[in-house]
Amino acid sequence: MHYTGTIWRPPYEAYSALIQVTAGCTHHSCKFCTLYEDLPFKFKMSPLKEVEGDLEEMSGMYKNAERVFFTGANPFVLSFDKLKTLAGMVRKYYPKVKSIGCFGRITDVTNKTVDELRELHKLGYDDITFGVETGYDEALAFMNKGYDSSEIIRQSKKMDEAGMGYHFFYLTGIAGKDKGHENAVKTAEVINQLHPKIIDASMLTIYPNSELYQEIQKGNWEEEGEIEKLKELRTLIEHLERGEYFATDGASNMIQVRGNLPGDKDRMLKNLDRQIENANESYLRKYRENLPHL
Repeated sequence: MHYTGTIWRPPYEAYSALIQVTAGCTHHSCKFCTLYEDLPFKFKMSPLKEVEGDLEEMSGMYKNAERVFFTGANPFVLSFDKLKTLAGMVRKYYPKVKSIGCFGRITDVTNKTVDELRELHKLGYDDITFGVETGYDEALAFMNKGYDSSEIIRQSKKMDEAGMGYHFFYLTGIAGKDKGHENAVKTAEVINQLHPKIIDASMLTIYPNSELYQEIQKGNWEEEGEIEKLKELRTLIEHLERGEYFATDGASNMIQVRGNLPGDKDRMLKNLDRQIENANESYLRKYRENLPHL
């Protein structure tokens, strides 16, 4: 098997067959991100012969995989034709596979028409995970995400029209100190116009090798406190109106919250209220400071 650097996958892809088709990130400019710092390049696609060899090897070890997940920060950036070719390879070695997923940047949808997305969905692509992080334009701009909230809405609606499922990652704390409430409200306003199946929230953890750490040293940005992050998370859940599954599954979350919205909203909010009432800032901060990596 060919794997380059640390391999990242969403928690809900734990039982998927992981196949490397790209390595690195085409953007690689988000100020908070350190996920692909161990790579000697920004982004590259794996040779098709290598991908096919890995699929053959994986199918021998993991014979009954129902889902294949392409690794890399955003394999969905690949052209329609390349994604179509990769789907054919998957079907060759996993003829009974139910779906194919991967990470993507919301801008990866831009170079695909609704008809192309619809055809890719028929070929098996579904439940693509987008790290949108927030719908608050001020935070998106400062963190250099490379798009604004209107782009999230525009490209996600193309996914909706094509019938292809998608998931969102939300990054609690991305707006900085005293802006958690506004960040959550603005993000909910965006998500309430769309139909993500899953919203998976992580909490911002800042590492010294990030550009964001340098911004903090320069006095250009201040980190949100741990209790404020919990309050932000509560505000987000409170304002979400669509039916989706919400979870805080990653290691950056000391407190786990899971449930289906809107049915489980009251239970989730009451849980967070208890956690906030009993929270100890210094204790939560120690957890954050001792988190070796995400």
